[in-house]
Amino acid sequence: MRDECGVFGVFDQNNNKDIAKLTYLGIFALQHRGQESAGIAVCDDKNILIYRDMGLVTEVFNEGILSTLQGKAAIGHVRYPTAGTNGWENSQPILFQYAGGTFALAHNGNLTNQDEIKDYLKSKSITFKEDVTDSYLICQLIAATKEKEMEEAIAKIVSQIKGAYCLVILTQDKLIGVRDGQGFHPLVLGKLDKEKGGYVIASEDCAFPLINAKYIREINPGEMIVVNKDYYSSKQIIKNSKKALCIFEHIYIARPDSKVFRENVAIIRERIGRKLAQEQPAEADMVIPVPDSGRFAALGYAMESGILYQEGLLKNTYVGRTFIQPNQMLREYSVRVKLSPIAEIVKNKKIVMVDDSIVRGTTSRKLVKLLKTAGAKEVHVRISSPPVNCPCHYGIDTPSKEELWATRFSVEEIRQWIEADSLGYISLNGLKGVFRKNKPEDFCAACFSGEYPI
Repeated sequence: MRDECGVFGVFDQNNNKDIAKLTYLGIFALQHRGQESAGIAVCDDKNILIYRDMGLVTEVFNEGILSTLQGKAAIGHVRYPTAGTNGWENSQPILFQYAGGTFALAHNGNLTNQDEIKDYLKSKSITFKEDVTDSYLICQLIAATKEKEMEEAIAKIVSQIKGAYCLVILTQDKLIGVRDGQGFHPLVLGKLDKEKGGYVIASEDCAFPLINAKYIREINPGEMIVVNKDYYSSKQIIKNSKKALCIFEHIYIARPDSKVFRENVAIIRERIGRKLAQEQPAEADMVIPVPDSGRFAALGYAMESGILYQEGLLKNTYVGRTFIQPNQMLREYSVRVKLSPIAEIVKNKKIVMVDDSIVRGTTSRKLVKLLKTAGAKEVHVRISSPPVNCPCHYGIDTPSKEELWATRFSVEEIRQWIEADSLGYISLNGLKGVFRKNKPEDFCAACFSGEYPI
C-alpha cells in the first residue's frame, strides 16, 4: 500500500449544523492529493457516522447526504489510487472500536514495518486478512492497547509503527492529529473564524480559505494535537529525530497556494525553475510549462533566462492527473485527452518545455511529439527534479526500481527515446539549495538518491 492521500479534521464546539459541509469543502480543496475515493465521518456526543464511496468529492456527496451528517466534529479523507489496491474496502475514514468506545481514523502515508506489526498482532491472537491496509493495522494497534483514553493509546503505539503517517482521529468528544517523527508529509493546524470558533487540521492549508479558517502553524514532527471543546493541547509524543521532509511535496504533490514545511509551494517552484535555468540553459524562443505542476517552475526558468513565457499546452481540467492513473494503458490514454498544443503559439518556435519529473517517459515522449506535430522547430525538455532512480516507500505511489527509466537508461538515451532536442534535469544539490527555512539535510530525497532515512 503506497498511497498519497489528503486528510482533514474540524472540531466546532458550537455544534455547527454545517460541520459536514465544512469537511466537504476541506477535502474538496485537497482533491489533488487523491481522486479515487472520498469519505467523511461526523460525531456528536454519542455516535460516529461515516459515509464514504468511490469517486471524486463532488461525485460521492450531495446535499441530501451531507444533511444527514450532523455533529460537532468531523474528519474527511481523499484517497490516491494505486495499482491493485483500489476498491471501496480501502476507502477511508475507518470506523473502529477500542476500550474507550468508537473512533474513526483517516491516514496519509505508508508504514515500513507492516510485517512486524502483523506478527505482534498475531501474538495477541488478533486475526485479520493478510492484505489489510496500514490504516487498519494502526486501528488494531490502538484497540490492542486496551487504553480507554485515545491520547494514551496513541502515545503507546507510536513506538511500534515506523514510516510516514499523518493521522486525524475522531472520538465522541475529541479531534486528534498526529504526525510521524520524521515529518515526511505535511500536517497543519488552523482556527475557524471567531463567530464559528473551533479548530481545523489538514494535510495542506489550501483547505483553510474555503471555510474561513486561519492558518496557525505546522504540526511538528512527532507532535500530537488534541482538540477538545474550545481549546487545543499539544504533546511531543515522539522524541525529536532527524527530519525527512518529502521534497516531492514541493515538486509535484502540493497545491501552489499551500505553505508546506513553512514555505509557499509556488515560490519554491519558481526558485527551482530559476536554478534549473542556471544549470540547464537552452537557446529558445519561448518557455512553456506542462500544466499544472510545471507552471511555476517554467515561470522561474523564463524569468531567469530572459526567454518569453507562454502557455503552449492547453489542459482539459476535467481529466485527472496522469501520474496517479492506476495503470499504463489509462496513463497513456489520458495524456492525449488531457493536454493539447496550441499550434498558433508553438508553430516554428524553439521551445523549452518544463515539467516536474520523468518517471516512465511516456508522457514526455507524447508531449514532444504533439508539439512537433503542431509545428514546433525544436523542443528542449527541462525537468524541475533530478532523475527518479528509486521507488518511494513513504507514501507516494511509484513504479519498481526496474520500471524507472532513470535506472535503466542514461540521460542521452532518455532524450533520444522521448525525441527531444535536448534534455536537462536540475541537480539534487541545486534543488535542495532553493529552500530558506529548512536545511538541505532536512529533506527526504530517497527517490533521487536511494538514501532511505528509514
